[in-house]
Amino acid sequence: MDVYFKKEVSCKYNNKEFKFDIGNTLFSTFDIDHGTDVLLRAIKPNNPKTILDIGCGYGVIGIVLAKTIPDAQFWMIDRDLLAVRYTEKNIQKNAITNAQALGSVGIEAVQNRTFDLIVSNIPAKLGDEAIIEEFIVKPHNHLNPGGELWVVVVNALNRLPHLVERKYKLRMLAIKKRKGHTVYLLKKN
Repeated sequence: MDVYFKKEVSCKYNNKEFKFDIGNTLFSTFDIDHGTDVLLRAIKPNNPKTILDIGCGYGVIGIVLAKTIPDAQFWMIDRDLLAVRYTEKNIQKNAITNAQALGSVGIEAVQNRTFDLIVSNIPAKLGDEAIIEEFIVKPHNHLNPGGELWVVVVNALNRLPHLVERKYKLRMLAIKKRKGHTVYLLKKN
């Protein structure tokens, strides 16, 4: 018996069905988060082979993309070990064979790797500097040439791309806005 289990949710992306177990205390325990949904409907991956999902929660973004891009290899990381446990369960539940979940503060667990695509639904309550460093600048440094960083933020964080551009000379393009969230794309030359 899993004492943390709250419920199972179902969803459909790219004409594929998904089921996710959700644990109590994890982010978005009632349903798939709206920001996650906006990101998944906006992202247009450019044939990536290596993909990282930062702050994966119970695994929705990485699992949906892993099933959509079966030839790619996925790493899904989160600092919350309960989230990692649920991501592992959901990887199995959705018969995903090209992904793994790891506990990691920021990108520490994968710092020796580079990626073609990095995705994240950025947590809003970390503070500007932590978000910029751990979810934008460090991930950008771990992109392969031509790689892409796709993130979604709550609109209260829409000031961050301007700070990133001013301080780091990195230009984040607003791709889609919907009901309190904005999806941004940052490419590596």
